[in-house]
Amino acid sequence: MILRTATRQDLPAVIALLVDEEGVTDPAEVRVDEAYARAFAEVDADARNEMLVLDEGDGTVIGYLQLTYIPGLGRGGAERALIEGVRVRADRRGAGLGHELLTEAVARARSRGCTLVQLTSDKRRTGAHRFYASLGFERSHDGFKLAL
Repeated sequence: MILRTATRQDLPAVIALLVDEEGVTDPAEVRVDEAYARAFAEVDADARNEMLVLDEGDGTVIGYLQLTYIPGLGRGGAERALIEGVRVRADRRGAGLGHELLTEAVARARSRGCTLVQLTSDKRRTGAHRFYASLGFERSHDGFKLAL
C-alpha cells in the first residue's frame, strides 16, 4: 500500500470514490468533465491544499482525502487543518486503510504546526462517525450549509 499525493491520472478513481460511496465504480466508466479537471488543477496548484490517495501499489486508488490548511485569528492566530472528502472504496473498508489515511493527514497537520484538525461528515454516515470518534475526533459543533 502506498500513500501518496494524488495526480491528474488519479482523478477518475477519486471521482468514483466520491460519487459512489456505497459501491465500487470502475474509474474507466467515470467521465472527467471540464469542471472536475479545473477543480483538480486549482486544488493541486494551491499550496494550502493536499490531496492524498491510497494506492494498492499498482496505481489502483482505493482511498482519498483532501487536506486544507486554514490560517486564522482564532486560537491565537494558529493554523488549522480541514479534512474533506474522506473515502475508502466500499469493498476495502474494515482493514485499517482509513486509519492509515487519517493518521497521515493528522501527522502532516501537526508537522506543519496546526493546532486543530477538523472535519465534517454527513449526519447519515453513522459508521463514519464511529470511525472518526475511534481516532479521537470529538463532536464539538453543529455545521450549517447553504446551497447556492
